[in-house]
Amino acid sequence: MKLSESEIEKLILEGATRLLARAGDRRSLTAQSLIFRIRTVVDKYLLRANENALAEELSAFIDGLQVDDLCLIISCELGNQSAWSELVERFSPTVRSAARSASSNEDAAEDLAQSIWAELFGLRTRADGKPAGKLAYYSGRGSLAGWLRAVVAQLAVDVHRKQSRLVQTEEDTDLDRLAQDATSSGKHAGLSNASPNPEQSVSNKAAGSEVQDALARSIKELSPEDRLLVKLYYFDDLRLREAGALLGVHEATASRRLTRIHTELRKGVGTILVEQRGWTEAETERAFAEVAITLQSDVEAMFETEVAGGKD
Repeated sequence: MKLSESEIEKLILEGATRLLARAGDRRSLTAQSLIFRIRTVVDKYLLRANENALAEELSAFIDGLQVDDLCLIISCELGNQSAWSELVERFSPTVRSAARSASSNEDAAEDLAQSIWAELFGLRTRADGKPAGKLAYYSGRGSLAGWLRAVVAQLAVDVHRKQSRLVQTEEDTDLDRLAQDATSSGKHAGLSNASPNPEQSVSNKAAGSEVQDALARSIKELSPEDRLLVKLYYFDDLRLREAGALLGVHEATASRRLTRIHTELRKGVGTILVEQRGWTEAETERAFAEVAITLQSDVEAMFETEVAGGKD
């Protein structure tokens, strides 16, 4: 007989209480702290496959979760800085090992290992204001180390796909084919090899100028230390731990700061463009993608100026 919703909730609460009772470090979590994650995992991996699962099966499923790893991840999601620092410290060797296995050279492996922490913490925010990182996908059904290796492997695949789109061929036959494809596409689209529409060019430049102005104003709102961190990481090509060391903070703290700065800048630019310039949300999103590359050198100069000004 199918369990009722109240029976499922009761079993999950009881299971969460048992898990915490055998946790090596509860990290100040309560059974209520675990309920949402446990319910998500139960629905996805047990009830979806067997909606008529017995109470004994549900309880056994919960008891099989990796409670210490689960508590660590949930604490990180809740903003516990010591938990995040422990996650980075304990699992950096695992991440670096996985990155080396998935990369062609040591530099690529190091870049992959560094980027994984931003992926885990999240560069975007959910509707509830919390980071939309990959931590939310850890179910506790397997070891955290194994799950992290899988995340690194997937990120390596994503990076490879992105880079593949940018690879330029040097083979004559491939160049000929690409040239023919481009010519064909132009004909089908009713385009010529003439220069771009002058009006469109002017429009693009104007849009770029407004984005640049909004970005400059948003950068000024950052603290001197935040501006320096962005400059060190994005323009001086320092790794997170190196930039963090110069600022006297752990790389995990530097990673969180970059996430926050990224969010603040994007929000600031969007607010200026929409509320003061009359842009639509769709135009703002499109502009972020279209002008990012062309603004790169100007953005670097902005941070150079602002950082210098902050030191005076």
